[in-house]
Amino acid sequence: MDKDRMAGSAKQAKGSVKEMAGKILGDNKLKAEGAADKLAGKAQNAAGSVKDAVRDAAKKH
Repeated sequence: MDKDRMAGSAKQAKGSVKEMAGKILGDNKLKAEGAADKLAGKAQNAAGSVKDAVRDAAKKH
């Protein structure tokens, strides 16, 4: 597993917590930061998935 996938998953989790805290506390800024963290985590996770696929394809050849 690529380190970007692990870091991306951690960012998504952190974003979910911040977003939920923002909703509970009525803090729109915290909620928006959480949503942004989740989005960044998804992008990083996707990049890690691509790296894994390329690495796996290279091993087969």
